[in-house]
Amino acid sequence: MAKARLTWVDAAKGFLMILVVVGHYSGPTMTDFPFIKYIYWFHMPAFFILSGLFFKPITENYKLKPAIHKRLMQLMVPYLFFLLLLTSIKYGMAIGEGTFTAAFLKQDLIELIVGGRFLRGEHGVFWFITVMFATHLLFLWITRLKRRFQFLILAACYAAAEIEGAFAMGLANEPDIASMQIPMIWNLDVVLMAVVYFAIGYYFKKFWMNIPLYALAAAAAIAFAAFRADEMGWIDYHLSMKFLHYDHAVLDLVIPLAFTVVVVGFFQKVTPIFRMPWFEKIEAHSISIMYLHIFIGFMVEDFLPYNVFTYSLFGLMVPITLSILIPKTIPLGEILIGRFKPRSAVQSH
Repeated sequence: MAKARLTWVDAAKGFLMILVVVGHYSGPTMTDFPFIKYIYWFHMPAFFILSGLFFKPITENYKLKPAIHKRLMQLMVPYLFFLLLLTSIKYGMAIGEGTFTAAFLKQDLIELIVGGRFLRGEHGVFWFITVMFATHLLFLWITRLKRRFQFLILAACYAAAEIEGAFAMGLANEPDIASMQIPMIWNLDVVLMAVVYFAIGYYFKKFWMNIPLYALAAAAAIAFAAFRADEMGWIDYHLSMKFLHYDHAVLDLVIPLAFTVVVVGFFQKVTPIFRMPWFEKIEAHSISIMYLHIFIGFMVEDFLPYNVFTYSLFGLMVPITLSILIPKTIPLGEILIGRFKPRSAVQSH
């Protein structure tokens, strides 16, 4: 059962990673079809939901430090490695182009330190890791409290996130510009929303592990209705966790959950019959894909025919190749791409 479970989870995550890559495509052929907007309706919430699904609460104090250390090594070490790698390449290119100045360096270092939504371009995805790490830490604390306090805190987090999102979207017309009017290191304010999705994965684990057909059908109906409502202009829904673009307290739950149920439910029902190894392969190398696909996309745009196919193909294949090579060619390469494993199980006192 465990193997089958991991198969559908890996396949679902691999599919979601493809959506991450496609969602960052900015070529002209996508502008007449709002497909990317629909990806943003659910793909980031889905990652937090699936992460919450496998969260294990820790009640014993002596287990807390090793658990935090494990997540630190799995998330923040690759964060620093790819940050240094991409920044070094960026600086090398700037020097070659003659654009590397003191002002350039100062501004870039400020953005690298603050992180989150202030990181753009090749660093545009880095916000997700700091938010995921902080969400994990917050939920570790929340689950050590009595259950009624857990739900009160989560409700307060959701309310605060919605209020901040509505306030931010009133500061400017474009979500990225609007959100950057609110300074926050590492996008830690996004944790207020992320922890709610994370909690939904955790508290409803039984449901997510075996989604009933009737729930899958209902979710598909809701997803289709949302598509149609958007197409007809009855709703104008947008969701961008990075840029605080969540300001509809009902739809920010209903739409991401419906689409996530459809995706997860589909892979649960299909993978026992028809396994999808390429989706699993993509998930196995998802850290490298996440960090490198935007930079690879810039290279594709400069040197190859640029369309959603070439962008996605090279944005997947090149990082997968590097993910295979890094552990074989760099000392501690496994750790650098997020495959840290503690040397021994946690020992009790």
